[in-house]
Amino acid sequence: MTQIEIRSPKYCAEKQARFYDNLDKPRLYKKLFFAFSTLFTTLLSLILLIYLLLHPTKPRFSLQQAQIYQLNLSTNPQLINSSIQLTLVATNPNTKVGIYYDGLQVYVAYKGQQITLHSPLPPFYQGYQDTNLLTASLMGTSIPSAGKLAITVRANGKIRWKVGTWVSGNYPIIVNCVAVMDFGPAIPTGPLSSKQGSQCSTSL
Repeated sequence: MTQIEIRSPKYCAEKQARFYDNLDKPRLYKKLFFAFSTLFTTLLSLILLIYLLLHPTKPRFSLQQAQIYQLNLSTNPQLINSSIQLTLVATNPNTKVGIYYDGLQVYVAYKGQQITLHSPLPPFYQGYQDTNLLTASLMGTSIPSAGKLAITVRANGKIRWKVGTWVSGNYPIIVNCVAVMDFGPAIPTGPLSSKQGSQCSTSL
């Protein structure tokens, strides 16, 4: 005996719809993947284009002057305590990019050892190709009282790039400058000054 199965038109329509749904899902996933890939590629290309057009250059620093005042003998006759006055010059070489300086702190080191406390500098904004003078006063200890004195002036902080109304996130900045002074054998009565300014190394 032959069994005949009769399906209603509604059942056939539902089965056909499920069949086409299963065919459309892979196509939908491919379209979504293609759309996201295109969007990501476009954004990446835009960022790269902005970087190539603007190409921000790191700021330049130079140590204009370093002076040591109030030279007083410490408990060790080979060492002195002093007050150090520094003048730094910061320059923004960019023509289309401004720079925000946040939380800059300056200190002095001798032979790799920090000999002053950190001196904070106020935050400021630097426009295109602008130059700013930065001054700091620090109290120094354990400075040798004879021979050539080579101190390292260091500044640490964070900067942000500004292009139009867009401002980037924070980038750490480290500045290193060297000042050389002739010292001794007797302690001078006046301030001790570096003979000439020096360019500083800047790293981001």
